[in-house]
Amino acid sequence: MSRIGKKEITIPEKTEVVFANGVLKVKGPKGEISKEFNPTIAIKVDGNTVTLSPVEETLATKSLWGTYASHVMNMIEGVNKAFTEKLILEGIGYKGEVSGDTLKLNLGFSHPINLKIPKDIKVTIEKALFTFTGHNKEELSQFASQIRSLKKPEPYKGKGFRYDGEIIRRKQGKKSV
Repeated sequence: MSRIGKKEITIPEKTEVVFANGVLKVKGPKGEISKEFNPTIAIKVDGNTVTLSPVEETLATKSLWGTYASHVMNMIEGVNKAFTEKLILEGIGYKGEVSGDTLKLNLGFSHPINLKIPKDIKVTIEKALFTFTGHNKEELSQFASQIRSLKKPEPYKGKGFRYDGEIIRRKQGKKSV
Protein backbone atom coordinates (compact mmCIF):
# COMPACT_ATOMS: atom_id res chain seq x y z
CA MET A 1 0.00 0.00 0.00
CA SER A 2 1.24 3.43 -0.89
CA ARG A 3 1.37 5.95 1.95
CA ILE A 4 1.53 8.84 -0.50
CA GLY A 5 -1.17 7.42 -2.77
CA LYS A 6 -3.67 6.92 0.08
CA LYS A 7 -3.65 10.61 1.04
CA GLU A 8 -6.22 12.96 -0.43
CA ILE A 9 -4.72 15.85 -2.38
CA THR A 10 -6.35 19.20 -1.66
CA ILE A 11 -6.85 21.67 -4.49
CA PRO A 12 -6.07 25.28 -3.53
CA GLU A 13 -8.19 28.27 -4.51
CA LYS A 14 -7.94 29.60 -8.08
CA THR A 15 -6.90 26.15 -9.33
CA GLU A 16 -8.93 23.96 -11.69
CA VAL A 17 -8.34 20.22 -11.97
CA VAL A 18 -10.13 18.24 -14.69
CA PHE A 19 -9.65 14.52 -15.43
CA ALA A 20 -11.17 13.21 -18.65
CA ASN A 21 -10.19 10.41 -21.08
CA GLY A 22 -7.04 9.54 -19.14
CA VAL A 23 -5.67 13.12 -19.28
CA LEU A 24 -5.36 15.28 -16.16
CA LYS A 25 -5.41 19.03 -16.78
CA VAL A 26 -4.42 21.44 -14.03
CA LYS A 27 -4.88 25.17 -14.56
CA GLY A 28 -3.77 27.84 -12.10
CA PRO A 29 -2.40 31.37 -11.81
CA LYS A 30 1.11 30.42 -13.07
CA GLY A 31 0.01 28.37 -16.08
CA GLU A 32 -1.51 25.12 -17.28
CA ILE A 33 -0.15 21.56 -17.25
CA SER A 34 -1.68 18.45 -18.79
CA LYS A 35 -0.43 14.89 -18.46
CA GLU A 36 -1.69 11.53 -19.64
CA PHE A 37 -2.08 8.82 -16.99
CA ASN A 38 -2.36 5.02 -17.25
CA PRO A 39 -5.94 3.77 -16.69
CA THR A 40 -4.77 1.21 -14.10
CA ILE A 41 -4.95 4.01 -11.49
CA ALA A 42 -8.36 5.62 -10.99
CA ILE A 43 -8.20 9.39 -10.47
CA LYS A 44 -11.30 11.08 -9.01
CA VAL A 45 -11.76 14.83 -8.65
CA ASP A 46 -14.41 15.70 -6.02
CA GLY A 47 -14.86 19.39 -5.24
CA ASN A 48 -11.52 20.52 -3.84
CA THR A 49 -9.87 17.10 -3.40
CA VAL A 50 -8.24 14.56 -5.70
CA THR A 51 -8.08 10.88 -4.76
CA LEU A 52 -6.16 8.10 -6.45
CA SER A 53 -6.81 4.37 -6.15
CA PRO A 54 -5.55 1.30 -8.00
CA VAL A 55 -8.08 -0.45 -10.25
CA GLU A 56 -6.41 -3.85 -9.88
CA GLU A 57 -4.03 -5.17 -7.23
CA THR A 58 -0.81 -5.92 -9.11
CA LEU A 59 2.77 -5.00 -8.32
CA ALA A 60 2.93 -2.57 -11.25
CA THR A 61 -0.19 -0.66 -10.19
CA LYS A 62 0.95 -0.49 -6.57
CA SER A 63 4.24 1.09 -7.65
CA LEU A 64 2.49 3.53 -9.98
CA TRP A 65 -0.01 4.59 -7.30
CA GLY A 66 2.42 6.68 -5.23
CA THR A 67 4.27 7.92 -8.30
CA TYR A 68 1.08 9.24 -9.87
CA ALA A 69 0.09 10.87 -6.58
CA SER A 70 3.45 12.67 -6.52
CA HIS A 71 2.98 13.78 -10.14
CA VAL A 72 -0.48 15.20 -9.35
CA MET A 73 0.85 17.02 -6.25
CA ASN A 74 3.73 18.50 -8.29
CA MET A 75 1.34 19.62 -11.03
CA ILE A 76 -0.94 21.37 -8.53
CA GLU A 77 2.00 22.97 -6.72
CA GLY A 78 3.63 24.05 -9.99
CA VAL A 79 0.66 26.02 -11.30
CA ASN A 80 0.41 27.90 -7.99
CA LYS A 81 4.08 28.64 -7.30
CA ALA A 82 6.95 28.13 -9.69
CA PHE A 83 9.72 25.59 -9.12
CA THR A 84 13.37 26.66 -9.32
CA GLU A 85 16.60 24.81 -10.04
CA LYS A 86 20.00 26.43 -9.56
CA LEU A 87 23.27 25.43 -11.20
CA ILE A 88 26.68 26.91 -10.41
CA LEU A 89 29.32 27.03 -13.15
CA GLU A 90 32.91 26.92 -11.94
CA GLY A 91 35.98 27.30 -14.10
CA ILE A 92 38.10 30.02 -15.63
CA GLY A 93 36.72 31.11 -18.99
CA TYR A 94 33.47 29.17 -18.58
CA LYS A 95 30.46 31.39 -19.17
CA GLY A 96 26.91 31.42 -20.39
CA GLU A 97 24.43 33.94 -21.72
CA VAL A 98 20.78 34.02 -22.70
CA SER A 99 19.83 35.56 -26.03
CA GLY A 100 16.15 35.25 -26.90
CA ASP A 101 15.16 31.60 -26.49
CA THR A 102 18.72 30.30 -26.83
CA LEU A 103 21.23 29.53 -24.09
CA LYS A 104 24.82 30.05 -25.30
CA LEU A 105 27.53 28.28 -23.29
CA ASN A 106 31.32 28.45 -23.52
CA LEU A 107 32.62 25.47 -21.57
CA GLY A 108 36.21 25.18 -22.72
CA PHE A 109 35.44 23.21 -25.86
CA SER A 110 36.61 24.29 -29.32
CA HIS A 111 33.07 25.44 -30.11
CA PRO A 112 30.27 27.23 -28.24
CA ILE A 113 27.18 25.21 -27.29
CA ASN A 114 23.77 26.63 -28.22
CA LEU A 115 20.71 25.13 -26.52
CA LYS A 116 17.09 26.00 -27.20
CA ILE A 117 15.28 26.89 -23.97
CA PRO A 118 11.85 25.22 -23.62
CA LYS A 119 8.99 27.72 -23.79
CA ASP A 120 7.78 27.19 -20.20
CA ILE A 121 11.22 27.69 -18.60
CA LYS A 122 12.74 31.04 -17.70
CA VAL A 123 16.54 31.22 -17.41
CA THR A 124 18.45 33.94 -15.57
CA ILE A 125 22.22 34.13 -15.20
CA GLU A 126 24.03 36.15 -12.53
CA LYS A 127 27.80 35.71 -12.82
CA ALA A 128 28.19 31.94 -12.39
CA LEU A 129 24.71 31.18 -10.97
CA PHE A 130 22.18 29.82 -13.48
CA THR A 131 18.59 29.94 -12.20
CA PHE A 132 15.88 27.99 -14.01
CA THR A 133 12.24 28.74 -13.17
CA GLY A 134 9.13 26.97 -14.43
CA HIS A 135 5.83 25.45 -13.39
CA ASN A 136 6.46 21.93 -14.73
CA LYS A 137 8.86 20.23 -12.31
CA GLU A 138 9.56 17.27 -14.58
CA GLU A 139 10.49 19.41 -17.60
CA LEU A 140 12.50 21.84 -15.46
CA SER A 141 14.60 19.12 -13.79
CA GLN A 142 15.19 17.40 -17.13
CA PHE A 143 16.49 20.63 -18.70
CA ALA A 144 18.77 21.38 -15.72
CA SER A 145 20.09 17.82 -15.82
CA GLN A 146 20.75 18.11 -19.57
CA ILE A 147 22.81 21.27 -19.01
CA ARG A 148 24.74 19.73 -16.11
CA SER A 149 25.61 16.69 -18.27
CA LEU A 150 27.41 18.96 -20.76
CA LYS A 151 30.21 19.63 -18.26
CA LYS A 152 29.98 17.61 -15.05
CA PRO A 153 32.18 18.78 -12.17
CA GLU A 154 35.55 17.09 -12.21
CA PRO A 155 37.03 15.87 -8.90
CA TYR A 156 40.39 17.70 -8.92
CA LYS A 157 39.45 21.38 -9.26
CA GLY A 158 35.65 21.10 -9.29
CA LYS A 159 35.33 22.74 -12.71
CA GLY A 160 31.97 22.35 -14.42
CA PHE A 161 28.26 22.60 -13.56
CA ARG A 162 27.07 21.59 -10.12
CA TYR A 163 23.73 21.95 -8.41
CA ASP A 164 23.39 24.61 -5.72
CA GLY A 165 24.11 22.80 -2.44
CA GLU A 166 25.78 19.81 -4.13
CA ILE A 167 29.06 18.78 -2.54
CA ILE A 168 31.83 17.62 -4.87
CA ARG A 169 34.31 15.24 -3.28
CA ARG A 170 37.75 16.44 -4.24
CA LYS A 171 40.71 14.21 -4.94
CA GLN A 172 44.26 15.01 -4.03
CA GLY A 173 46.44 15.91 -7.00
CA LYS A 174 49.95 14.68 -7.75
CA LYS A 175 52.47 14.99 -4.98
CA SER A 176 55.88 16.36 -5.83
CA VAL A 177 58.75 14.49 -4.21
